Amino acid sequence: MKKISRIIGGFAIMIITWQLIFQFGHYNQALFPSPQGVVKGFKELMTQGVLVDDIYDSMIRFLIGYSISVVLGITLGLILGWFRGIWGFINPIVQVLRPISPMAWLPFIVLWFGIGDIPAIVIIFIAAFFPILLSTVSAVGNVDQTYLKIAKNFGIKQPQILTKIILPATFPNIATGLHLALGTAWVFLVAGEMVGAQTGLGFLIIDARNNLRADMLMAAMIVIGVLGLLLDSLIRLLEQRIYKRWGIVANERSAS
Repeated sequence: MKKISRIIGGFAIMIITWQLIFQFGHYNQALFPSPQGVVKGFKELMTQGVLVDDIYDSMIRFLIGYSISVVLGITLGLILGWFRGIWGFINPIVQVLRPISPMAWLPFIVLWFGIGDIPAIVIIFIAAFFPILLSTVSAVGNVDQTYLKIAKNFGIKQPQILTKIILPATFPNIATGLHLALGTAWVFLVAGEMVGAQTGLGFLIIDARNNLRADMLMAAMIVIGVLGLLLDSLIRLLEQRIYKRWGIVANERSAS
C-alpha cells in the first residue's frame, strides 16, 4: 500500500509540474501540449481505434523477437559457458558485434527481409540477444563447483547437468540479463517501427509528428512508457514463480 501511494504521489507531482510549466511558460499547444491536451489526444486515438491496433501490433512483434532471443540466448549461453574453450574463440566475435547498434543493421535487414513486421522483430532480437547471452555465459562460469561435484557423485550426466543443475543455479544472474534485455529491446522496438513498419507505436509517433499532433505524440510516448513498466512487472512476476518452483530463496538471489 505504501509503495502504491508513492507511485501515485510521484505521478501526481509530475503532472502538476507539467501543468505549471505549460501554464507559466506560455507554450503553444502544437509545440508543448498540456496534460488536458494529451488526454484529449489519447481519447481521440482510442475513439478511432488506432491506439489499440498499434499496441497489439507492437506487442506481437515484441513478444516474438524477445522470446526468440531468450530461448537462443539462454541455450547458447549455457552451452558456451560450459565449453569455455569454444567460448574463447567466439567471445572476440561477440565483443565486436555487441557494441553495434541494432539500428545500424536496419539497411541490411530491410534489404534481406523487406519492410513490415520482420525488420522490427529482427531488431528486437538483436537488441535482446547479447545481454542475455553474455549474462548466461558469465553466470555459468561462476557456478559453485560444489554443485558439479554432487552431480558427479550421483552420476548425473549431460544434458541433465545443464538443465537440472546449471540452469537453476545460474538463473538469478540470468534474470538480471533478462531485465536488461527487455528494456533495451522495448526501446529498439519503437525505433525499428519508426523506420520499417506501417503500424505500431513507433509508427504512431512518426505519424503524429508528420501531422503536427503533439498531443497524440505525447500520448503515444506515455503509452510506451507505461507498457514498458507493465512488461517489466510481468517478467518480475514470472521470475518469482520460477524462483518458487526451484526453491530459490531471497538470500540466495541476493548472494548471486
